[in-house]
Amino acid sequence: MFHLHSSLNYYLYPFPVDMRKSFYTLGGIVTNSMGQDVRDGGVFIFINRGQSIMKILHMEYAGMVIYYKKLESGRFKLPAFDENTNSLTINWQDLVSIIQSVKPTVKQLKKKGL
Repeated sequence: MFHLHSSLNYYLYPFPVDMRKSFYTLGGIVTNSMGQDVRDGGVFIFINRGQSIMKILHMEYAGMVIYYKKLESGRFKLPAFDENTNSLTINWQDLVSIIQSVKPTVKQLKKKGL
């Protein structure tokens, strides 16, 4: 069941994350880099370097959950942020906007030689 909604607190990690990371290593980023505790019920959003993969870490009543979104093409459009921040607080609408406002990538066609 999808348990994300507008009354939760959302935190975007502004640096690229290796998407091989899972529950405990993402939880370590939450604790050590973002200064938060994943058990407090916040929703933590991580994006890879190419901005084509998103992982969302959330502690629910029965345990931790990771939501995973991988784009077939395009990139997530992230909000502007101060480069000195370790966490960007956003709201539900911001998260929805990031997911829905995917920037398409333009693939260059290779010219065939005659």
